[in-house]
Amino acid sequence: MTSVRRTPLALAALLVGLVPLLTPAGGSGAVAEREKWDTQVLAMVEAPGRPANVVLHPNGRVYAGTFASPQTDGVPSVVREWSRGGDLLRSWEVQGQDLTVSHGVQVANVDARGRLVVLEKSTGKVLRLNLHNGRWSTYSRLRDLPACTLGLPGKGCTPNLSDAGPVPNYATWGPDGALYVSDYGQAVVWRVPPGGGRARAWLVDKRLDGVEFGTAGLVLGPNRRALYLMQQTSLGLGDLAIAQGKLYRIPLHGDRTFTKLWQSRPMDLPDGFSFARSGRVYVANAGSNQLVVLDEAFREVERVPSLPLTGDNGSPVPFDTPSNMTFAGRSVLVANQGFFGNPAHHAILDVFVGERGVPVFIPRSAGVR
Repeated sequence: MTSVRRTPLALAALLVGLVPLLTPAGGSGAVAEREKWDTQVLAMVEAPGRPANVVLHPNGRVYAGTFASPQTDGVPSVVREWSRGGDLLRSWEVQGQDLTVSHGVQVANVDARGRLVVLEKSTGKVLRLNLHNGRWSTYSRLRDLPACTLGLPGKGCTPNLSDAGPVPNYATWGPDGALYVSDYGQAVVWRVPPGGGRARAWLVDKRLDGVEFGTAGLVLGPNRRALYLMQQTSLGLGDLAIAQGKLYRIPLHGDRTFTKLWQSRPMDLPDGFSFARSGRVYVANAGSNQLVVLDEAFREVERVPSLPLTGDNGSPVPFDTPSNMTFAGRSVLVANQGFFGNPAHHAILDVFVGERGVPVFIPRSAGVR
């Protein structure tokens, strides 16, 4: 780190410059706090829109990418960068997509050198974006597994009723620098070894078959001993509560046993989620257009707005397919995917919740090779 020497005059000027930032216009010395669930539009997302996940980088900037639309539009996806205040700073067009099929990207994480981890749908690739020079590189690629015979468990196959090919959706680093990736289309959680390369199926289970609404959010637990995984539905018949989403805990070591911690209401379609430092869990329901809070025992304690589908949050942009909850200070940033295409709803929303999240764990070896 470069050391910067400041003269007494420079320090005095710096302090004077900070006064307007620390003191409100009324001169009371205290900044009025936002009410809980106060929702503001951080940024509108230009075409092709449809942001799916928000990543708050250690550099303080906000990143999101264009996820898939219901139709094939032939337009490359875009990754965008905003300031924490919502100013659009830079954007990058995604390279190497198959534009003849449904395509899209999810900005999923950051590696130890500050590169973005970007998951691409049409090719099943785990990409990295170097923010300094704008170069793309392939970190890994998920395989298209053959369907298991009669949907029965088997080695090297997918138990999905519908064999849709790989759809990388969320990614989290393990303590050893391995990258775990949820697969929305194949009932699989993949493990990419430290440094990248061949992804291996770490977990294959019928309970992860949601047909068109499969495995979504994936988070390393606060104690770093287990993965927490969100299942949107069980339409593949791996669980009798087929229309409800589930939050599972799977230990990283030993038997990969499932512990069901929470079950959503029918057609909530829970997607991305984050842990607060209090132990509570904040969940985005893409189906009901609601945000849900679970307490430390994974019991639902809040749901906003109270009525499903309306998405009414008091801001100019209602919740419309909210697909993640990413902590930023005492707010959560929510990607408003607007899946069915209303461009007036394609936005990043800042929702004040009054508490801070568990910092995202990025091991020193993450992505380094």
